[in-house]
Amino acid sequence: MSNSLGRSGVTRLDAYAVQVRLKSIKSPVWFFAVLAALAVVPALAGCFASPGGESASGGGQSGARLRVALAFPPAENFSPYGADATLLSRLGVTEGLTALDANGGATPALARSWRRESDRTWQFTLRDAAFQDGTDVTPKAVAGALTRAAQAEPPPAALAGVTLDARADGGRRVRITTGTPDPVLPVRLSSPSLAILSPKAYGKGNPDPVGTATGPFEITKVSGTGSATLDRFDDYWGGRAQASGIDARFVKDGTARANAVRSGDVDIAEAIPVAQAPTLDKATLTEAGTTRTTSLQLNTGSGPFEDPKLRAAARQAIDSSAIVEGVFEGYADPGAGIYGPAVTWAEGKRVKPAGRADAARPDGTRITLATYDNRPELPEVAQVVQQQLQQAGFEVELEVREYSRLESDALAGRFDAFIGARNSLLDTGDPVGILASDYTCDGGYNLALLCDKNVDRAVKKADGTDGTGERQDAAMAAEAEILGTDAVVPLAHQRIIAGVSTRVRGVILDPYERTLVGAGTRR
Repeated sequence: MSNSLGRSGVTRLDAYAVQVRLKSIKSPVWFFAVLAALAVVPALAGCFASPGGESASGGGQSGARLRVALAFPPAENFSPYGADATLLSRLGVTEGLTALDANGGATPALARSWRRESDRTWQFTLRDAAFQDGTDVTPKAVAGALTRAAQAEPPPAALAGVTLDARADGGRRVRITTGTPDPVLPVRLSSPSLAILSPKAYGKGNPDPVGTATGPFEITKVSGTGSATLDRFDDYWGGRAQASGIDARFVKDGTARANAVRSGDVDIAEAIPVAQAPTLDKATLTEAGTTRTTSLQLNTGSGPFEDPKLRAAARQAIDSSAIVEGVFEGYADPGAGIYGPAVTWAEGKRVKPAGRADAARPDGTRITLATYDNRPELPEVAQVVQQQLQQAGFEVELEVREYSRLESDALAGRFDAFIGARNSLLDTGDPVGILASDYTCDGGYNLALLCDKNVDRAVKKADGTDGTGERQDAAMAAEAEILGTDAVVPLAHQRIIAGVSTRVRGVILDPYERTLVGAGTRR
């Protein structure tokens, strides 16, 4: 990678330079300004886009508003406890106690430091910061926010299988005690679903992030699921944002998002369809590696795929290379596992699945296959999978909906098979997180309805393992147990494509897909 700044404002830095710059930064404000500029992820194949190395404060001048097109509308009134959590973090609204650095480790956010007091207890020291309603970020407010998240039903994915007790500890400190040892708690607390909101946000039902968060941008108006207006939060602890606000539109049609970039109607459009990528000016096309995997989830709780032999038949019917070549047009790699090539340590540690059942003949077994159209490639993927399953002897009915109208039915097991795109490190940044939330008996996002004692045992072992390398090994052993059930068939490991106006600098594309607009984003 070169270190030049292209017309789309994307800076590429080599890994060594990134590490040196991080180690040399002592001011918290400048730490985050540079962190937003990181492009290379040494532990992950992917790049961040850069704010161009300029101060987030922008010299005190008010910049132009940013026009942003997002693929997913809010599904739960912007509740941070579900899928909307990443909408809030991508728009620079919410923050947690920690964030993820370029290596996937925990770095300061609302907490400026922390230390582990015992196997189960951690102490976090807060920085001076304010909520968007004008109140201070206090230990009591932080403890209350985390307690509400821990008590939520269902719990946020980042807390799958985790119990915690958070208490104010005098001064600027919060003490957090977990039910069992949690060696990755600082990384877990970086999850968008564990964002800290002011006490005003918490009433009956889900918390309300409008005007109660801590990020550089504040939601001031929500127009249903069509759009949202955000203004700059001038008291942001990290310095005033360079843009004066954001006008966000939720546009599920990928072609419409690409057209909006071409016409100049938006400055930034996420999730450009691969079919539309060649139609954009190269100067407005930005791509980055991601830890997102498109998978086929098979309903093990009811219906035909309760039978492991029919799951084996479905897995054998899938040719993922045809999906990569025919649908993703080279912007993806064939499905290898839950973790793809962007998680660079995974391939060398991958364990071959064992104990797979012999495949049965489908003999016209009827199944329903569902997916959503917010990501435009998914209906095309579903059509290819439908054809491959039909060629193997299944009769397949395909159902495509918008995601917010599909999620509850998918989680309730009303489909026999489901195709979705999932970032394996999104929820916690910890490789074990997705295994616990998606594939254990008590997992909050278990689309396969998998409940297997061997899987639960392997995930529990991985979750209790300390040490980076050892935890990775345990995660890969658990992945092998999951793949051995044929509850999930990895189809493709994707890259993300965004359309960015040549006037815009500082769009943040990271492999975890938690960020898009930050304090340094401007036009």
